[in-house]
Amino acid sequence: MSGSVNARAGASRSESPEETAAFFDLVRVFARIGCLSFGGPAAQIALMHKAVVDERKWLAEERFLHALSYCMLLPGPEAQQLATYIGWLKHGVRGGIVAGLLFVLPGLFVIIGLSTLYALFQDAGWLAGLFFGLKAAVLTIVLEAVIRLARRTLKTRFLLGLAIAAFVALFVLGLPFPLVVLVATLAGFIHARRLPAPTETPEPVSAESRRVSLGRSLLSLAFWIFVWQLPFLVLLAMAGAENLAAMFAFFSKMALVTFGGAYAVLAYVAQVAVQDYRWLMPGEMLDGLALAETTPGPLVLVLSYVGYLVGFRTVPGLDPVVGGILGACLTAWATFVPSFIWIFAGAPYIERLRGRPQIAAALSAITAAVVGVIANLALWFGLHVLFAEVRRLPLVPGWTGEGSPGLWWPTVATLDPAALALFLVSALLLLRLKIDLVKVLLACALAGLLWRLAGF
Repeated sequence: MSGSVNARAGASRSESPEETAAFFDLVRVFARIGCLSFGGPAAQIALMHKAVVDERKWLAEERFLHALSYCMLLPGPEAQQLATYIGWLKHGVRGGIVAGLLFVLPGLFVIIGLSTLYALFQDAGWLAGLFFGLKAAVLTIVLEAVIRLARRTLKTRFLLGLAIAAFVALFVLGLPFPLVVLVATLAGFIHARRLPAPTETPEPVSAESRRVSLGRSLLSLAFWIFVWQLPFLVLLAMAGAENLAAMFAFFSKMALVTFGGAYAVLAYVAQVAVQDYRWLMPGEMLDGLALAETTPGPLVLVLSYVGYLVGFRTVPGLDPVVGGILGACLTAWATFVPSFIWIFAGAPYIERLRGRPQIAAALSAITAAVVGVIANLALWFGLHVLFAEVRRLPLVPGWTGEGSPGLWWPTVATLDPAALALFLVSALLLLRLKIDLVKVLLACALAGLLWRLAGF
């Protein structure tokens, strides 16, 4: 499958031609994205959109959103899958591997370093000061992503309605993310069938995509599944690695059900890790979440923190730090390799669907719902950055269980003036003055650190 789809696929659209991406340019761009991908999937998607659509024209807007819609349907970190998809489109399997790895590796290195400090000193409080200003700047990136995607995606009243409905379903009703996406897909498909004719000329599908072989795809899928589970087979044959093998098997299962991002499974992982396996002490999962939220890359990297502590504490015959690094890397392997499998096995078929109006309409509906999803993430993230206390107010008296309808509402008295000031300054620098993103992030991080060190 290597090189099966590249820059030529879809580049022939006259209204939005796509530029060729040299391989080393791809490496450089995604290395930069991987180092700057703070703030969760909304900010990460925004960074990729700005880099590959706005600045370098590697993908047309429609192509980017088509890929994003597919990734939102998959289990696992959608931003990493999108990076893999983009790399695969431009340079086949090697491009997908490089882009996906570069999106994850900077954050993994950082989480391993922070987990080592935590395991040795049991103190994560200093991180709050170090990254206080960084979060305020990231909030600007998230809001810019919502505005930009909404302007370019919500071209009809139907799509606007879907975006609003998705936002309400998630932020107010607390409905499961997969359900929202599936309903949006069905609504888009039904709406397309009611139209008298396609509103757009179908995109041409590349010859490479049309020649996809089912047998070859199944062989490729079997190969990547073997690669994914190879460490488990090695661990089973090693003496004293029982805990690592159990951990690898557990996180492999988690990788198949992590729809809706890391928060969808963190509560369950915390319960199993603390109560069932006793890998962590109560409260340590929250410390790990704090570490993951202050590192670049997917939030699901918090699972590598869990793997680090398992390796640090439970592998006989190894130095604890070496065992911790091994545990973190095994967890990352179990968590992220499936994302490559979904792309390499499924993306060729998704590319073929771009020429079918009804399927394209369903994917456009998913994209509209994604705008609502990102708006939900942006509002949730913004409330928690600017206010020290945020509560969920139930809409139905007495109904306070998980998934119950309600509103996230801040305690106004807990507004952080410094966070608000840094957010406004970063918005001015990024949106108005167009200052380089790296400079703004560094300036805000330094300002936040100095503010905390001054005792405020």
